[in-house]
Amino acid sequence: MNATDATLVIGATGTTGRRVVTGLIAERKRVKAASRGATPVGNAQAVRFDWQEPATWGEALDGVDRAYLVPPVGSSDPATVMLPFLHRARAAGVHRAVLLSSSAIPAGGPAVGQVHQALPGLFEQWAVLRPSWFMQNFTGDTPHARSIRADGAIMTASGVGRVGFVDAEDIAAVAVRALTDEQAPNGELILTGPQTLSYDDAAAIITEVTGRSVVHRQLTFEQLRDRWAAEIPLEFATMLAGMDRASAEGAEDRTSDAVQRLTGRPPGTFRAFVEREVSVSCSS
Repeated sequence: MNATDATLVIGATGTTGRRVVTGLIAERKRVKAASRGATPVGNAQAVRFDWQEPATWGEALDGVDRAYLVPPVGSSDPATVMLPFLHRARAAGVHRAVLLSSSAIPAGGPAVGQVHQALPGLFEQWAVLRPSWFMQNFTGDTPHARSIRADGAIMTASGVGRVGFVDAEDIAAVAVRALTDEQAPNGELILTGPQTLSYDDAAAIITEVTGRSVVHRQLTFEQLRDRWAAEIPLEFATMLAGMDRASAEGAEDRTSDAVQRLTGRPPGTFRAFVEREVSVSCSS
């Protein structure tokens, strides 16, 4: 190995980050797993990293030639910290960057859209992953998972709008290809599952697979914004509620072939995801 051939994975303990680390290790790549707690992930080298603490950036970038970038959680203006880091990364020898964005945020748009717009001018090889809503939003300690457990309800302002829910396993698989293939995509990739579903459809599938009654409870934009604002800054809550409103208007009613093209296999279905989660829960 060369001295500068490691892949930096920022957000290495997160939903996609830990899966990206696992995928890279499976391909025998050298990985630096960056998180605020320098938490070990597999046999990757754990390093402390905080977007808000530039003093942590140097060690993270040492010996790195490519990076997987997960924006700071909960920030409505991530470009203020990400762009200085990316300039520093470029100067340190990083030549390929893969950014996790969102299908709801175009290049030049709000939040991470500003970073997306800047990426092609900074790196010779790059990709922006723009996944639709994660299937994992229904599990763990997420708002949907908590409301399902507490009230048997999914609460959104999406109405009957349809969403191409995508499995984080598929997002990570695309990220690994974008990081390791001989040539990076040098473009943006809309990532979806194989079909679009309304939240009513999702609730029905969860009910069928788990045997527990789950319904979709429709909220207004204001109700959802206020619900979010109890946990996160109002500006970010407003942006998230706005994404739900856009979904109600059809913004996420689309599928793409990007997972198939990049990984050579079709994306997983929502039903398969729920069945897998139930199986894991029963075996733990």
